[in-house]
This record gives sequence, structure tokens and C-alpha cells, in this order.
Amino acid sequence: MENLFAGKKIVVGVTGSIAAFKVAGWVSALAQEGAEVSVVMTESACRFVAPLTFSALSGRSVLSDMFTAEETRSISHVQLGEEADLILIAPATANTIAKIAHGLADDLLTTTVLAADAPVLVAPAMNSRMLMNPVTQRNIEILKELGHGIIEPESGMMACKTEGPGRLAEWEDVREQLLAALSAQDLKGEKILITAGPTREALDPARFLSNRSSGKMGYALARMAKRRGAEVVLVSGPSCLKAPYGVKLIRVQTAYEMCQAVMDSCEDASVIIKAAAVSDFRPATVAREKVKKEDAQFILKLEQTIDILKELGHRKEEHGYLLVGFAAESCHLHASGEEKMRKKNLDLIAINDISGECTGYEVDTNQVILLDRHGFSNLPLTSKEETANLILDRVHKLLSEKRLH
Repeated sequence: MENLFAGKKIVVGVTGSIAAFKVAGWVSALAQEGAEVSVVMTESACRFVAPLTFSALSGRSVLSDMFTAEETRSISHVQLGEEADLILIAPATANTIAKIAHGLADDLLTTTVLAADAPVLVAPAMNSRMLMNPVTQRNIEILKELGHGIIEPESGMMACKTEGPGRLAEWEDVREQLLAALSAQDLKGEKILITAGPTREALDPARFLSNRSSGKMGYALARMAKRRGAEVVLVSGPSCLKAPYGVKLIRVQTAYEMCQAVMDSCEDASVIIKAAAVSDFRPATVAREKVKKEDAQFILKLEQTIDILKELGHRKEEHGYLLVGFAAESCHLHASGEEKMRKKNLDLIAINDISGECTGYEVDTNQVILLDRHGFSNLPLTSKEETANLILDRVHKLLSEKRLH
């Protein structure tokens, strides 16, 4: 999969907060992913973490003094800002936020930001009262108005032994926001509804019918769509996966619950991607109490669940969304995909060979065949995230074609 950090010039501005030690791990992670990380520390930041720590982790000299930096690196603060692909300020104190909001440039970091053409992301970290002070909140709003991204702090126990908002965000979420800042926002303005995972149909309070779907493909689609600027709603059956950053997650259990959640959200969606493995059948009756082994019946009567994808196909013309389906097949992939696309009135279908060791359920890789009105195309065997990106490339193309007509 393409590594968006590789070769990117990222300036990490560290200010005077106890949370500075966490950012050392972020710098290490970015460097390991191939980014060229230049760390700029304020004078107070150097009192919390030694510059040598960041130098060792980034593999580059730390910059802290404007004049020394220009003398030793033959690069001006203007060049540092101009050449950066991305600037991350973390942790960002109330003082630094105030200076950037009002255009003050009295140190290397604030001067670099003022001269930058690159996206700037600010990760506040401070005492809860300082964060919630109206002055700080107003300054954060000014940063947003200036086009800077705000990485919202979390709530929890602070270093000052008080509890509340102001903790530095976790790296997993920060990384996703950095990747979004480096990605083309070609799906901005789209509202994409995605389903993922299996459904469970109860037999009794202890047992259910289900399938092997892990939800990884649907979650990858949601993550990549959000990264590319879309507003994403993810309707997920039971899964142990964490909700992708910035995605609205609706958790359901049964096919009926998934249908209700999808129909409630479909009317204002511009794209619907049905990646969930919805149970085709459910028990005709559900026991109210756990069935004992000695009382079990060995013939199980089943009834069909609602066909959500087919229902969406019926409503497609009325609501105008682009409809994408998945076909999990173990044989006759092309024929089965063509038939499903026709019967369900789809714009695009991803045909998945679930018999392969690297392409079936519960694995991190996939290889699908895409079918739309232009015909078949074979995607390479790659990660599910990259497969999601390739599917979204096709979605973007179909949306563009649709709007031309």
C-alpha cells in the first residue's frame, strides 16, 4: 500500500507542556514511516524534554533558536515553512495558540507557521480550565477560521490531578488526521453510507446464526472515505474493530436492525456501499429461554431476512444515490457478479473470492473484481485499505460521470 508519509517533509512544533513526552513517540513513528521530520521546540518545551531525545528519534538536529537555526542549517525560518508538506504543533499550549491566532511571530515556531504554505494542524493540551477559558476557545475558533486543523483534546485525568478535557489526543487518531491532511479531498461534500460486518440472528438467548465476516473491508472503506473528505455513516454488525476516526458509527445486531438503520440514513446519502455480510436467513421462531441439549430439535426452520440491497436498488432512482454492492462468491465469480448487479440495480459491484486464503473473511488483504457499466476490471491483491481506496477511486469516477449527465 502507498505510504503517504514517505518522503514528506513534516515540521513538528513542540511547546511547553508535560504532554511533550508523548510527542516523542509520534516523531519516532513518523520517522519509521519514512517522513523527513524537523522538530522545532520552544524554549519552554526544552525544559520538559531534552532536545537530544527528539534529535535521536527523528535523525535530524532539533531547531529551537531562530538565529542559530539559520547559522547552522543554512536555511531560514521562511524556507522551513515554505518547504514543509505539513506542520503539526503538539502539544500546543494556550500561549502558542494565542500567538498563532493573532499573528505574533516572536520565536522560530510561530515565525515558521506564519511563513508556511502547508496545512497546519494544532493539537491543544493543557489544564481543563485553561482550555475552556473563553479566550482560549475564541483563539481556537480563530485558528479554524484561518484554515488550521484542530486535533481535539481528550478528556481524562490530567497531570495536575484534575479531570476533564485537555489531554493530548492519542496517536492513532492524530495519525489519521495527518494522513487526511496529506490526502486529496476528492470526496469532500459527499455523504457516504457504508455497512460492514456480519449480522446475528438469535436462536435463543445464548445462540445465534451468523457468518465469518470480521467487518475489516467495510471499516477500511469508511476510514478511507473519511480520509478523502467525505462525511461517513457506518452501520456495523457485531465487530471488535474500533470505530474509524471521525466516522459516525451505528451498531446493530440483526438484519432487521441493519435495514432500519440503513433506511433511516439513506435518503440524504450520495453514495451507499453495502459491504456487510447480512444473514440471508433467520430462525422462524426464537426460544425465550436457553434451549437445553436434551430438549433440542434437530430440524431448524428458517425464514428469509429482508434483502436490504434489493430494497435500496428499488429506491435508488427516487433518492439519486450511487449504489455499490459486494458479492462474496466461491465460484463463477463473473457470472454471479453480473447477475447480482442486474437483479439489485447496482451502479458498481465488488466481487470477492472468499475461497482464497488471502481474499476471504478475517484477513487483512483482499483482491476483488469490479464491475460497472464499463465492464470488468481486476484489482491487485493488496491490503484492504488499498482495496478500499481503489474502490473509492471508481466511485469518484462514477460520481463525476453521473454529474456530467
